[in-house]
Amino acid sequence: MPTLDLLRTNRNLLFWTLHAAGWGAYGVTQYFGALLYEKPASYGQVILIAAAAGFVLSMPMRFIYRKLWGRSPRVLFVGVLLTCYGTALALRMVINLAYKEFVEPDWQFKALFEVFAGALSTFYLLLCWTALYFSIKHYEAQQMQQAAALKAAALAQEAQLKMLRYQLNPHFLFNTLNAISTLILDNQNRTANNAVTRLSEFLRYTLDQDPVKKVTLRQEIEALDLYLGTERLRFGERLRLEYAIDGPALDALVPSLLLQPLLENSLKYAVSAREQGGSIRIEGRTRGAMLEVSVIDDGPGLRDGAPTSERRGVGLRNTRERLAVLYGEHHRFAVLNSHPGLRVDMALPLELAPESSPESTSRPAASEVARA
Repeated sequence: MPTLDLLRTNRNLLFWTLHAAGWGAYGVTQYFGALLYEKPASYGQVILIAAAAGFVLSMPMRFIYRKLWGRSPRVLFVGVLLTCYGTALALRMVINLAYKEFVEPDWQFKALFEVFAGALSTFYLLLCWTALYFSIKHYEAQQMQQAAALKAAALAQEAQLKMLRYQLNPHFLFNTLNAISTLILDNQNRTANNAVTRLSEFLRYTLDQDPVKKVTLRQEIEALDLYLGTERLRFGERLRLEYAIDGPALDALVPSLLLQPLLENSLKYAVSAREQGGSIRIEGRTRGAMLEVSVIDDGPGLRDGAPTSERRGVGLRNTRERLAVLYGEHHRFAVLNSHPGLRVDMALPLELAPESSPESTSRPAASEVARA
């Protein structure tokens, strides 16, 4: 297997291996043909010379074909015919001289036409060599194009994910800085200072996380705690948060910072917009081969008569697009009125982390309630 991998990756080694094997096979078949037709023993020397001459004389064909590759079909066709016949003519001359030297010293050409006609059989052989060469070259070109297309698609997907992810951070940053500004205007300097500290911790976390990579749901909840550390200073008792996450779901993998824009959306419409504040519930469970996560608030929900495409904010729209890029058709994302409030349901392919993080065992478990 290592040898096959080496042949696939080393084009020169592949060429010389096939080149030597092809002319070696030619010599073997000619030898058995000579035995079948009871040729004299000296004919074996002619076969050996013919195989060696074919190996040497056909080597320049590779470099000629490199020049012809990519040219117009007419130029390629004419170039192949001239190259094959010229090489076949030279090889036939060597074979004839070897035959005269080792098998029949008195043999003479009766006409020059015999030389050109005799080269036809070798011409057909070299056409087969040419067909094999271009077939392999075409296959390699297709593989390179396919690899380039896959790489370009992967880079485009990564760029799109990062664009969607970084579009969220300025939105969150604007809201938080606005809240800190309000605290300063109200002379709540200590609270504002704590908010700045917690904001810096959360931003450091977002910079450390690659939006293309995934984290466990347990780690995602920890990131939410960093985010909520700022928002709790802003809303106080008006923010009521509840977790209802099954134990097995905590070790499932999700895109990093998946829940933060959804929680920010609920804070904006269910908590900030109402004097009494509001409650937000985060649910998580495994069901078969899927991980189901829901974010539920008791806010106003979608307005009456709103089209199904309206999803109440940048965060929801970007999360929908991000999941579509990551999972294609292998996920579900729904935004529904829960009467009262809004419910965001997600179902992702279940991927479990190799090992659960021991320092995360104290994170929220099923039905644990967290309040400001």
